Formats: sequence, structure tokens, C-alpha cells
Amino acid sequence: MASKYNPMNVPENLKYTKDHEWIKIDGNIATVGITDFAQGELGDIVYVEIESEGETIDQGEVFGTVEAVKTVSDLFMPISGTVSEFNSELESSPEVVNEDPYDKGWMIKIQLADGADFDELISSEDYKKLVGV
Repeated sequence: MASKYNPMNVPENLKYTKDHEWIKIDGNIATVGITDFAQGELGDIVYVEIESEGETIDQGEVFGTVEAVKTVSDLFMPISGTVSEFNSELESSPEVVNEDPYDKGWMIKIQLADGADFDELISSEDYKKLVGV
């Protein structure tokens, strides 16, 4: 099944990165995944590798990779923090990222670092401009 991309699927309640990750912040925990645009560009996702659980990672550093039929892409930490959880459903069903990137296809949860820098995150409006919507 080819992945479908809906250019208007950019939820307003999330923040985004220029590297096409989304982030949802709830208190001092953030949930992270890749955007609908990113999964559409990658195509059918066959493997998600995240070996950084329990590690503290700085903003902009790689926290894992996504493997699609045609390419492998690094995943970049949208904000500094400790990877507290990996979406284990993706081990057996990586295609969930294609089907539902903003809900069931989330990738990691982060315990935010003290003084985490939110300045690099962009709004849904700015993300739409970035991807030309």
C-alpha cells in the first residue's frame, strides 16, 4: 500500500521542526514523531530503529532512523531531553507511521531537560509555509 500524504494534515496543536518532526508537549513530557509530509516523502516505512531509550540527547542530535523501501532517514531530536519511552508497536507494525503519523505512529516520549530550548520549534502555519502548502 502506497503511503498517502494529505497536505492539509498539519495539526495546529503541535510544534514542528525544519527536519519534519512534530512535537506535542504536555507538562515536562513531550511526544515526538514525523510529520505527514515526511512519511509521504519517505514512502512505505518498513522499519523504525530507536536505540536511544534512556539516553539524554541534545536538540538537533540523531535519536534514531526510519527505513523506507527506498531510503533510510535520520530522526532528529526536536528538543533536549531524555528518551523515556519508545513506541514498541512500531517494532512489529512500522507502517502505522504511514497510516497515522500524529497519533498511533508516534515514535518517542521525552522527559524534557531543564531549560529546554523551544525557540527552534515552529508553528503549524510556519511548517505549512516550509513545505509549500
